[in-house]
Amino acid sequence: MRVVIVAGGMGTRMRPHTFSHTKALVNVAGKPVLGHILDELLQIPIEQVVFITGYLGHQIEPYVKEAYPDLKAAYVEQPVPLGQSHAIKLAAEYLVGPCIVMFADTLFEADLLQLPTVKHDGVAFVQPVADPARFGIAVPGFDGYVAKLVEKPQQPESDLAVIGLYYFREGEWLARAVNDLIERDIKTKGEFYLADAIQIMIDEGAKLSTSIAEVWEDTGTPYALLHSNRYLLRRHNQHGEAPYLHGSSVVIPPCYIHDSATLEQSIIGPYATINAGVTVRGSIVRNAIINAGAQLHNVALSASIVGEKASVRDAYKTLNVGDNSEVTAETSEEIDETFK
Repeated sequence: MRVVIVAGGMGTRMRPHTFSHTKALVNVAGKPVLGHILDELLQIPIEQVVFITGYLGHQIEPYVKEAYPDLKAAYVEQPVPLGQSHAIKLAAEYLVGPCIVMFADTLFEADLLQLPTVKHDGVAFVQPVADPARFGIAVPGFDGYVAKLVEKPQQPESDLAVIGLYYFREGEWLARAVNDLIERDIKTKGEFYLADAIQIMIDEGAKLSTSIAEVWEDTGTPYALLHSNRYLLRRHNQHGEAPYLHGSSVVIPPCYIHDSATLEQSIIGPYATINAGVTVRGSIVRNAIINAGAQLHNVALSASIVGEKASVRDAYKTLNVGDNSEVTAETSEEIDETFK
Protein backbone atom coordinates (compact mmCIF):
# COMPACT_ATOMS: atom_id res chain seq x y z
CA MET A 1 0.00 0.00 0.00
CA ARG A 2 1.19 3.50 -0.83
CA VAL A 3 0.50 6.64 1.16
CA VAL A 4 0.24 10.07 -0.44
CA ILE A 5 0.57 12.96 2.01
CA VAL A 6 -0.38 16.41 0.73
CA ALA A 7 2.02 18.68 2.61
CA GLY A 8 1.87 21.91 0.64
CA GLY A 9 0.16 25.15 1.54
CA MET A 10 1.50 28.33 3.09
CA GLY A 11 0.23 27.61 6.60
CA THR A 12 -0.87 31.23 6.94
CA ARG A 13 -3.06 30.52 9.97
CA MET A 14 0.01 29.28 11.87
CA ARG A 15 2.14 32.37 11.30
CA PRO A 16 4.62 33.52 12.49
CA HIS A 17 5.85 29.94 12.97
CA THR A 18 5.32 28.99 9.34
CA PHE A 19 7.48 31.84 8.11
CA SER A 20 10.45 29.62 8.94
CA HIS A 21 8.97 26.09 8.98
CA THR A 22 6.67 24.23 6.65
CA LYS A 23 3.46 23.59 8.56
CA ALA A 24 4.05 19.81 8.56
CA LEU A 25 7.16 20.32 10.69
CA VAL A 26 5.65 22.57 13.36
CA ASN A 27 6.46 20.95 16.70
CA VAL A 28 3.83 19.54 19.03
CA ALA A 29 4.44 17.40 22.12
CA GLY A 30 8.13 17.08 21.31
CA LYS A 31 7.86 16.01 17.69
CA PRO A 32 6.87 17.58 14.34
CA VAL A 33 3.26 17.10 13.32
CA LEU A 34 4.47 14.94 10.43
CA GLY A 35 6.27 12.62 12.84
CA HIS A 36 3.08 11.91 14.77
CA ILE A 37 1.29 11.18 11.49
CA LEU A 38 3.98 8.79 10.26
CA ASP A 39 4.02 6.96 13.59
CA GLU A 40 0.30 6.29 13.22
CA LEU A 41 0.57 5.24 9.57
CA LEU A 42 3.47 2.86 10.13
CA GLN A 43 1.27 0.55 12.18
CA ILE A 44 0.43 -1.09 8.85
CA PRO A 45 2.77 -2.33 6.09
CA ILE A 46 3.57 0.62 3.83
CA GLU A 47 5.26 0.15 0.47
CA GLN A 48 6.07 3.82 -0.03
CA VAL A 49 5.15 7.27 1.27
CA VAL A 50 4.87 10.07 -1.27
CA PHE A 51 5.14 13.63 0.04
CA ILE A 52 3.66 16.41 -2.08
CA THR A 53 5.43 19.54 -0.93
CA GLY A 54 5.08 23.25 -1.51
CA TYR A 55 6.16 26.29 0.48
CA LEU A 56 9.36 25.44 2.44
CA GLY A 57 8.82 21.84 1.38
CA HIS A 58 12.56 21.27 1.01
CA GLN A 59 12.67 20.88 4.80
CA ILE A 60 10.65 17.67 4.74
CA GLU A 61 13.10 15.33 3.00
CA PRO A 62 16.02 15.82 5.44
CA TYR A 63 13.66 15.40 8.40
CA VAL A 64 12.23 12.14 7.05
CA LYS A 65 15.67 10.77 6.16
CA GLU A 66 16.97 11.44 9.65
CA ALA A 67 13.93 10.42 11.70
CA TYR A 68 12.70 7.54 9.49
CA PRO A 69 15.81 6.24 7.68
CA ASP A 70 14.16 2.94 6.68
CA LEU A 71 11.11 4.58 5.11
CA LYS A 72 10.90 4.35 1.32
CA ALA A 73 9.87 7.86 0.32
CA ALA A 74 9.34 9.96 -2.78
CA TYR A 75 8.94 13.71 -3.06
CA VAL A 76 6.84 15.70 -5.53
CA GLU A 77 6.84 19.49 -5.56
CA GLN A 78 3.74 21.56 -6.22
CA PRO A 79 5.34 24.87 -7.24
CA VAL A 80 2.04 26.72 -7.64
CA PRO A 81 -0.71 26.10 -5.02
CA LEU A 82 -3.70 25.37 -7.25
CA GLY A 83 -5.48 23.07 -4.82
CA GLN A 84 -5.49 19.58 -3.37
CA SER A 85 -6.51 17.74 -6.53
CA HIS A 86 -3.91 19.59 -8.56
CA ALA A 87 -1.29 18.43 -6.04
CA ILE A 88 -2.45 14.83 -6.35
CA LYS A 89 -2.38 15.04 -10.15
CA LEU A 90 1.34 15.82 -9.93
CA ALA A 91 1.80 12.52 -8.08
CA ALA A 92 -0.47 10.49 -10.37
CA GLU A 93 2.30 8.03 -11.28
CA TYR A 94 2.29 6.79 -7.68
CA LEU A 95 -1.47 6.20 -7.54
CA VAL A 96 -1.27 2.51 -8.37
CA GLY A 97 -3.27 -0.08 -6.47
CA PRO A 98 -4.34 0.47 -2.85
CA CYS A 99 -3.54 3.98 -1.60
CA ILE A 100 -4.09 6.16 1.43
CA VAL A 101 -4.40 9.86 0.67
CA MET A 102 -4.29 12.41 3.47
CA PHE A 103 -3.31 15.92 4.51
CA ALA A 104 -0.27 16.78 6.62
CA ASP A 105 -2.03 18.98 9.19
CA THR A 106 -4.33 16.30 10.60
CA LEU A 107 -3.49 14.14 13.61
CA PHE A 108 -5.63 11.05 13.89
CA GLU A 109 -6.19 7.67 15.47
CA ALA A 110 -8.16 5.31 13.26
CA ASP A 111 -8.55 1.64 12.43
CA LEU A 112 -6.11 1.29 9.53
CA LEU A 113 -5.78 -2.46 10.01
CA GLN A 114 -9.18 -2.93 8.36
CA LEU A 115 -8.04 -1.45 5.04
CA PRO A 116 -6.41 -4.51 3.41
CA THR A 117 -9.70 -6.40 3.85
CA VAL A 118 -11.92 -3.71 2.26
CA LYS A 119 -13.70 -5.12 -0.82
CA HIS A 120 -15.49 -1.95 -1.97
CA ASP A 121 -13.85 1.05 -3.59
CA GLY A 122 -12.71 3.07 -0.64
CA VAL A 123 -13.14 4.51 2.84
CA ALA A 124 -13.62 8.10 3.99
CA PHE A 125 -12.61 8.54 7.61
CA VAL A 126 -15.02 10.79 9.47
CA GLN A 127 -15.94 12.00 12.92
CA PRO A 128 -19.38 13.12 14.13
CA VAL A 129 -19.38 16.82 15.06
CA ALA A 130 -21.85 19.12 16.75
CA ASP A 131 -21.44 21.89 14.17
CA PRO A 132 -21.15 20.22 10.73
CA ALA A 133 -21.68 23.51 8.88
CA ARG A 134 -18.05 24.36 9.71
CA PHE A 135 -16.65 21.31 7.93
CA GLY A 136 -16.72 19.24 4.80
CA ILE A 137 -19.16 16.42 5.45
CA ALA A 138 -19.96 12.99 4.06
CA VAL A 139 -23.63 12.30 3.36
CA PRO A 140 -24.49 8.56 3.37
CA GLY A 141 -26.94 7.28 0.77
CA PHE A 142 -29.74 4.75 1.22
CA ASP A 143 -27.25 1.89 0.68
CA GLY A 144 -24.92 3.11 3.43
CA TYR A 145 -22.17 4.24 1.07
CA VAL A 146 -21.26 7.91 0.65
CA ALA A 147 -23.71 9.64 -1.69
CA LYS A 148 -21.99 13.01 -1.71
CA LEU A 149 -19.34 15.15 -0.09
CA VAL A 150 -20.35 18.71 0.75
CA GLU A 151 -17.97 21.50 1.80
CA LYS A 152 -19.33 23.59 4.72
CA PRO A 153 -23.03 23.07 3.95
CA GLN A 154 -25.50 25.74 5.02
CA GLN A 155 -28.07 23.06 5.78
CA PRO A 156 -26.11 19.92 6.71
CA GLU A 157 -27.64 16.57 5.82
CA SER A 158 -25.18 14.72 8.01
CA ASP A 159 -22.99 15.30 11.05
CA LEU A 160 -20.08 13.26 9.67
CA ALA A 161 -17.13 15.61 9.14
CA VAL A 162 -14.46 14.25 6.81
CA ILE A 163 -11.09 14.46 8.54
CA GLY A 164 -8.86 14.51 5.44
CA LEU A 165 -7.93 10.81 5.46
CA TYR A 166 -9.06 8.50 2.64
CA TYR A 167 -8.39 4.99 1.41
CA PHE A 168 -8.81 3.99 -2.25
CA ARG A 169 -8.64 0.36 -3.32
CA GLU A 170 -7.63 1.45 -6.82
CA GLY A 171 -5.54 4.59 -6.84
CA GLU A 172 -5.81 4.70 -10.62
CA TRP A 173 -9.52 5.59 -10.35
CA LEU A 174 -8.71 8.59 -8.19
CA ALA A 175 -6.02 9.66 -10.69
CA ARG A 176 -8.57 9.56 -13.52
CA ALA A 177 -11.11 11.53 -11.48
CA VAL A 178 -8.54 14.19 -10.60
CA ASN A 179 -7.54 14.52 -14.25
CA ASP A 180 -11.21 14.79 -15.26
CA LEU A 181 -11.83 17.45 -12.60
CA ILE A 182 -8.97 19.60 -13.87
CA GLU A 183 -9.86 19.14 -17.54
CA ARG A 184 -13.43 20.23 -16.76
CA ASP A 185 -12.08 23.14 -14.66
CA ILE A 186 -14.29 22.30 -11.69
CA LYS A 187 -13.18 24.54 -8.83
CA THR A 188 -14.39 25.37 -5.37
CA LYS A 189 -13.36 28.81 -4.11
CA GLY A 190 -10.90 29.05 -6.99
CA GLU A 191 -9.10 25.76 -6.24
CA PHE A 192 -9.26 22.13 -7.30
CA TYR A 193 -10.51 20.32 -4.20
CA LEU A 194 -10.00 16.62 -3.51
CA ALA A 195 -13.62 16.29 -2.38
CA ASP A 196 -14.79 17.32 -5.86
CA ALA A 197 -12.64 14.63 -7.49
CA ILE A 198 -14.00 12.02 -5.08
CA GLN A 199 -17.51 13.20 -5.96
CA ILE A 200 -16.75 12.43 -9.60
CA MET A 201 -15.80 8.89 -8.54
CA ILE A 202 -19.04 8.56 -6.57
CA ASP A 203 -21.07 9.81 -9.54
CA GLU A 204 -19.34 7.15 -11.64
CA GLY A 205 -20.47 4.47 -9.21
CA ALA A 206 -17.63 4.25 -6.68
CA LYS A 207 -18.72 2.82 -3.35
CA LEU A 208 -17.02 4.53 -0.41
CA SER A 209 -17.90 3.63 3.13
CA THR A 210 -17.32 5.81 6.17
CA SER A 211 -15.21 4.82 9.15
CA ILE A 212 -15.28 6.71 12.43
CA ALA A 213 -11.87 8.01 13.48
CA GLU A 214 -11.32 7.57 17.21
CA VAL A 215 -9.32 10.81 17.35
CA TRP A 216 -9.14 13.81 15.06
CA GLU A 217 -6.92 16.75 16.00
CA ASP A 218 -6.33 19.78 13.81
CA THR A 219 -2.97 21.58 13.85
CA GLY A 220 -3.78 24.44 11.50
CA THR A 221 -4.01 27.30 14.02
CA PRO A 222 -2.08 28.17 17.20
CA TYR A 223 -5.00 27.32 19.49
CA ALA A 224 -5.69 24.09 17.61
CA LEU A 225 -2.00 23.19 17.94
CA LEU A 226 -2.12 23.81 21.68
CA HIS A 227 -5.26 21.65 21.90
CA SER A 228 -3.41 18.87 20.06
CA ASN A 229 -0.43 19.34 22.37
CA ARG A 230 -2.67 18.79 25.40
CA TYR A 231 -4.21 15.69 23.85
CA LEU A 232 -0.85 14.12 22.96
CA LEU A 233 0.64 14.85 26.37
CA ARG A 234 -2.37 13.25 28.06
CA ARG A 235 -2.05 10.26 25.75
CA HIS A 236 1.55 9.72 26.81
CA ASN A 237 0.74 10.11 30.50
CA GLN A 238 -1.96 7.49 30.84
CA HIS A 239 -0.61 6.28 34.18
CA GLY A 240 -1.17 9.65 35.80
CA GLU A 241 2.39 10.60 36.70
CA ALA A 242 2.56 12.77 39.82
CA PRO A 243 4.32 16.16 40.04
CA TYR A 244 8.08 15.83 40.49
CA LEU A 245 11.25 17.85 41.01
CA HIS A 246 13.50 18.60 38.06
CA GLY A 247 16.53 20.12 39.73
CA SER A 248 15.29 23.30 41.40
CA SER A 249 12.03 23.29 39.41
CA VAL A 250 8.67 21.60 39.83
CA VAL A 251 7.12 19.77 36.87
CA ILE A 252 3.37 19.17 36.88
CA PRO A 253 2.52 16.45 34.32
CA PRO A 254 1.57 15.87 31.66
CA CYS A 255 4.58 17.55 30.07
CA TYR A 256 7.30 16.85 27.53
CA ILE A 257 10.75 18.03 28.57
CA HIS A 258 13.74 17.33 26.34
CA ASP A 259 16.82 15.95 28.09
CA SER A 260 18.90 18.94 26.98
CA ALA A 261 16.52 21.55 28.42
CA THR A 262 17.60 23.61 31.46
CA LEU A 263 14.98 24.39 34.11
CA GLU A 264 15.84 26.55 37.09
CA GLN A 265 13.53 27.71 39.89
CA SER A 266 10.47 27.37 37.72
CA ILE A 267 7.07 25.71 37.67
CA ILE A 268 6.44 23.79 34.45
CA GLY A 269 3.06 22.41 33.47
CA PRO A 270 0.62 21.07 33.16
CA TYR A 271 0.54 20.70 29.37
CA ALA A 272 3.94 22.22 28.63
CA THR A 273 6.25 21.08 25.85
CA ILE A 274 9.85 22.15 26.43
CA ASN A 275 12.03 21.27 23.45
CA ALA A 276 15.79 20.76 22.94
CA GLY A 277 18.17 23.39 24.26
CA VAL A 278 15.47 25.48 25.94
CA THR A 279 16.39 27.42 29.09
CA VAL A 280 13.67 28.37 31.57
CA ARG A 281 14.63 30.40 34.65
CA GLY A 282 12.40 31.84 37.35
CA SER A 283 9.25 31.26 35.31
CA ILE A 284 5.82 29.66 35.22
CA VAL A 285 5.00 27.87 31.96
CA ARG A 286 1.80 25.95 31.36
CA ASN A 287 -0.31 25.02 28.35
CA ALA A 288 2.52 26.09 26.07
CA ILE A 289 4.96 24.91 23.41
CA ILE A 290 8.49 26.27 23.80
CA ASN A 291 10.59 25.46 20.75
CA ALA A 292 14.26 24.52 20.45
CA GLY A 293 16.84 26.93 21.81
CA ALA A 294 14.33 29.42 23.23
CA GLN A 295 15.24 31.35 26.38
CA LEU A 296 12.61 32.20 29.01
CA HIS A 297 13.58 34.38 31.96
CA ASN A 298 11.19 35.66 34.62
CA VAL A 299 8.00 35.01 32.67
CA ALA A 300 4.56 33.59 33.29
CA LEU A 301 3.17 32.08 30.11
CA SER A 302 -0.02 30.21 29.29
CA ALA A 303 -1.72 29.39 25.98
CA SER A 304 1.53 30.38 24.26
CA ILE A 305 3.85 29.19 21.52
CA VAL A 306 7.44 30.43 21.53
CA GLY A 307 9.55 29.94 18.40
CA GLU A 308 13.06 28.54 18.07
CA LYS A 309 15.85 30.63 19.61
CA ALA A 310 13.37 33.29 20.72
CA SER A 311 14.10 35.18 23.93
CA VAL A 312 11.26 36.14 26.25
CA ARG A 313 12.01 38.10 29.43
CA ASP A 314 9.91 39.73 32.13
CA ALA A 315 6.60 39.03 30.41
CA TYR A 316 3.27 37.95 31.86
CA LYS A 317 1.20 37.54 28.76
CA THR A 318 -0.32 35.13 26.30
CA LEU A 319 2.07 35.13 23.37
CA ASN A 320 2.43 33.77 19.86
CA VAL A 321 6.12 34.47 19.18
CA GLY A 322 7.99 33.55 15.99
CA ASP A 323 11.54 32.29 15.55
CA ASN A 324 14.47 34.58 16.45
CA SER A 325 12.16 37.04 18.23
CA GLU A 326 12.76 38.96 21.45
CA VAL A 327 10.08 40.08 23.89
CA THR A 328 10.82 42.16 27.02
CA ALA A 329 8.86 44.27 29.48
CA GLU A 330 8.64 47.94 28.53
CA THR A 331 9.28 49.28 32.02
CA SER A 332 10.68 47.90 35.23
CA GLU A 333 7.27 48.46 36.89
CA GLU A 334 5.90 45.59 34.76
CA ILE A 335 8.12 43.13 36.56
CA ASP A 336 6.37 41.38 39.46
CA GLU A 337 8.94 41.08 42.27
CA THR A 338 7.39 37.73 43.26
CA PHE A 339 8.84 36.05 40.18
CA LYS A 340 12.33 37.59 40.19
